[in-house]
Amino acid sequence: MPPTFVLARDHLEQAVSILRGGDTQTRQLRHIVERTIALMSEFERKSRMDADNVLDFEHYRDRSPRG
Repeated sequence: MPPTFVLARDHLEQAVSILRGGDTQTRQLRHIVERTIALMSEFERKSRMDADNVLDFEHYRDRSPRG
């Protein structure tokens, strides 16, 4: 992963730790940041899989013609 990607994720994780308030807006913001971190982690996982010499059957199935 590029260093800026890792740094951005670290900043978001710090933001989540700061957003521990109980009001509705704080909870919503924390949820958005946590979801962004999860999406970044998913992207990172897929990038690692693409770099390996491993066939992702789920990806292959989605691309195969149905017949």
